[in-house]
Amino acid sequence: MIPRVHLLLGMLAALMLLAGCVGAPTLAPTQPVATAPTEPSAAAPSPTPAVAATPSPAPTPVDLGYTNPVYPADFPDPFILRVGDDYYAYATNARGKNLPVIRSSDLLTWEEAGEKGDALPDLPPWAAVLQGLTWAPSVLPRDDGHMLYYVARNTATGQQCISHAVSESPDGPFVDDGEAPWLCQTEQGGSIDPEPFVDDDGTAYLLWKNDGNCCGLPVWLYAQRLSADGRALLGEPARLITYDQPWEHPLVENPSMVRHEGRYILIYSAGNYADRYYAVGYAVCDSPLGPCEKPADRPILSSAGDSVGTGGASFFRDADGDLWIAYHAWTEPVVGYPGGKRSLHLARVRWENGAPVFVRPEAMPR
Repeated sequence: MIPRVHLLLGMLAALMLLAGCVGAPTLAPTQPVATAPTEPSAAAPSPTPAVAATPSPAPTPVDLGYTNPVYPADFPDPFILRVGDDYYAYATNARGKNLPVIRSSDLLTWEEAGEKGDALPDLPPWAAVLQGLTWAPSVLPRDDGHMLYYVARNTATGQQCISHAVSESPDGPFVDDGEAPWLCQTEQGGSIDPEPFVDDDGTAYLLWKNDGNCCGLPVWLYAQRLSADGRALLGEPARLITYDQPWEHPLVENPSMVRHEGRYILIYSAGNYADRYYAVGYAVCDSPLGPCEKPADRPILSSAGDSVGTGGASFFRDADGDLWIAYHAWTEPVVGYPGGKRSLHLARVRWENGAPVFVRPEAMPR
């Protein structure tokens, strides 16, 4: 017989055990605690390599009713002159011609003009022949015909120099009867890239570049007033700009000018013409003789799509008075000579806050 006290103690223990089993919460399986990742200290290297930035999307082509190049043959440093309903385009020596010349009535379909497509089939006695050294033609209309400015190698000095030739017809043949070059800054390496500019009052100026990069000398773009017949330079030459921005090195060249809202917009090419980074910049001038200032620190016309090494740009107006530029560009993948072609390209000009913007089919304007 179990004593009463023991029985009571046993019953109490059983009740306590039963209460513990019924009242205790059931625990879920243990979950890991989520914590924010620890930022590495400034001294600690990142545990994963940096991810390269996503490239910007390619410029979107623009439907302008034409595609570039408008003339796919080699046609460097183009200059376009409108005469009546026709356009004449001139270029640096190419395809066995001293100064190629082509003609179009719509700027899109071109054919050779002149004497076998050469505006200057015969060079003067002082100029080197068949050496690929006849460059950068431009034409100034006159009452009695047309004045051609161009560059050739002076055999007496071995320098590139500027001369002029005349023709009644815009497609030539132009004739240079000079016994020596017309303009040559011999102490500055020579003179190249002539282009006339005619102001609203009819006053004509010549723009050009001294060829200092040929021999480690400074390079400048110049301007000087022309006589009424275009045969003489008047006054003193004025320095406009030099290369002073990183993208421009090692030179500036190919000047062209237009007047806009009372100021003078100068465009120029810079860099190495034989690579894809050759490009066009601009400056704003108070007069055709300067002073000039560059508003931007980068080019305003550069490679786009497979048209690269854009340069040799020159202003011209169409029959409606609209402003354009003609320029050349290589077509990738072949950039440079031999094998490459600097073909003729066109772009419309519009204005944003006084700055020129070149609208071309291969890229949206910036």
